[in-house]
Amino acid sequence: MAIELSLVHDLPLFRHLSSRTLAQLLTRATLARVPRGSVIFEQGTTATSFYLLLEGRLKVIQVTKDGQQVMVRVVHPGDLFGFAQALARPDYPGTARAAVDSVVVCWPMSDWDAVIETNPRLAINTVQTIGQRLDEAHTRLRELSTQQVERRVAHAILRLAEKAGRVQRDCGIMIDFPITRQDIAEMTGTTLHTVSRLMSAWEGQGLVKGGRQKLTVLDVERLRRVADPET
Repeated sequence: MAIELSLVHDLPLFRHLSSRTLAQLLTRATLARVPRGSVIFEQGTTATSFYLLLEGRLKVIQVTKDGQQVMVRVVHPGDLFGFAQALARPDYPGTARAAVDSVVVCWPMSDWDAVIETNPRLAINTVQTIGQRLDEAHTRLRELSTQQVERRVAHAILRLAEKAGRVQRDCGIMIDFPITRQDIAEMTGTTLHTVSRLMSAWEGQGLVKGGRQKLTVLDVERLRRVADPET
């Protein structure tokens, strides 16, 4: 399926690339629709492709050596993912599963070096993408090491609202893909019981509203004060 330049031209990854350069880059790419619940790649399998999420949301899951499942990140539209070769590894470090019906752009992993070497601007943008990913990982690690669980959960929900929030006409900001309390527990290094207790308390206080795999932030400012009480 041919990919129209208009679909990707304004994405941060392709910032400052000419239409000609972008068109050449897309000649080797394919477009794929991924139904909700489908797996794009699995942890530990050979990395044969790298991807860009065009529409939808993905959850990236890792399974530890002792069999514990952890949701390590959410992939948002415009995000590059699955670029194992840039991480100097031959396999995918996690499993990418579509949280909603999604659309991805896919390139052969064998093209990675040529793409980066012949497109300096794209290489810079990719380095910035990796840097942002590392910064997010460091932030989560710092929160795990220094913050009480209530603040960690509040921060996680606020980040989801910022990146995947849709303002409701009546009130609040609704996370626009299915998110469970277990997902939030895995993202914040705590237990389902603890997240359930916090969410129930916050619902009673009018900070959030839950539902079946749904979450709406009703009072962003109050939740921010929970996340950063000293500010």
